[in-house]
Amino acid sequence: MSTFSLDPGPDQLAVRDWLHGFAADVMRPAAAEWDEREETPWPIIQEAAKLGIYSLDFYAQQYFDPSGVGIPIAMEELFWGDAGLGLAIVGTTLAAVAVLANGTDEQIGTWAPQMFGTPDDVKLAAFCSSEPDAGSDVSALRTRAVYQEATDEWVLNGTKTWATNGGIAHVHVVVATVDPALGARGQASFIVPPGTPGLAQGQKFKKHGIRASHTAEVVLDGVRVPGHCLLGGKEKLDERLARARERAAGGGAARSGAAGTGKNAAMATFEASRPAVGAQAIGIARAAYEVALDYAMTREQFGRPIIDNQGVAFQLADMKTRIDAARLLVWRASWMAANNQPFTAAEGSMSKLYAGETAKWVTSQAMQILGGNGFTREYPVERMHRDSAIYTIFEGTSEIQRLVIARAISGLPIR
Repeated sequence: MSTFSLDPGPDQLAVRDWLHGFAADVMRPAAAEWDEREETPWPIIQEAAKLGIYSLDFYAQQYFDPSGVGIPIAMEELFWGDAGLGLAIVGTTLAAVAVLANGTDEQIGTWAPQMFGTPDDVKLAAFCSSEPDAGSDVSALRTRAVYQEATDEWVLNGTKTWATNGGIAHVHVVVATVDPALGARGQASFIVPPGTPGLAQGQKFKKHGIRASHTAEVVLDGVRVPGHCLLGGKEKLDERLARARERAAGGGAARSGAAGTGKNAAMATFEASRPAVGAQAIGIARAAYEVALDYAMTREQFGRPIIDNQGVAFQLADMKTRIDAARLLVWRASWMAANNQPFTAAEGSMSKLYAGETAKWVTSQAMQILGGNGFTREYPVERMHRDSAIYTIFEGTSEIQRLVIARAISGLPIR
């Protein structure tokens, strides 16, 4: 187990500086254009792939960094560049994390490389969990997976929504219900290989922010996948379902599963990814803070820079303090995860909650400091403010994070 440290080593600092250069030189000049176009920025993703930033090897190196801060540092720098472009570059990693969290070694080795492709043939992946009637309530998923023993196939039917890269991905990871009576405990994750009949893109969403990232519905109509596409394998699933049924028969356990407190395929993915999402929010907040600080130092009113006014200076002091506090929470959770330390007080949710709320607040303050200029697209803070709004919503709303934390610290099934 590595020692927790606030001083990144030379390797992490080199990665940080490398990514910062890419964010400054490639992402920022293109950010406003792709935000307006609301299209997948293939040229930016391909450039990232050529440099080795969009690759399984790069994210694996950061993911398995024993310090735990490899992924947070990478996410913060890319999203400092731009959140929409950043999510277009890293959106595949959520599906990859789903495979890492739930799959066998063979499944990881087979599917994770296909999610990224090669620099000359870039691919994307999508994680499909949310549904039109089931967002925060993961126990309410209606997408069904039915096993057909004669052919060793699973048949998937349903509609997924809010899927990053949904429909345009090479590989889709789909969370489906295999035993509705068990609620969240009766779910599993499935790989849908490229070109599988029955999977189609539904509505593509026009969004308030992160517009360069593709978000759409995914429709599953009689999608048949081989048995080996069940993440973790059928033997492991059958054992888990049997335990869940025994607990349900004993009373009480089924209710906790239905309320979303039990471990399931979707939550295993989100638990692993929440600190990384918090780091993305920190990148946005830091970018907005830096714009506001530079503006306050150079913008003059009444014959002096506006930072000479305590009202502005104190705003910036609070912005910097909250950003640093959020980073500490993210780094702590990331170190704990990398060193197999349990989140006994929902530290992962804490980091995502505070970082997401911080990004939304800091970008709002940045707009206020810039005044009328902050409200225009001539300055990037209005885009940063729009981008930040999703960080109190996706991968668990702020309210859901508070619920998870409250349950962890109380031991009660708070609803």
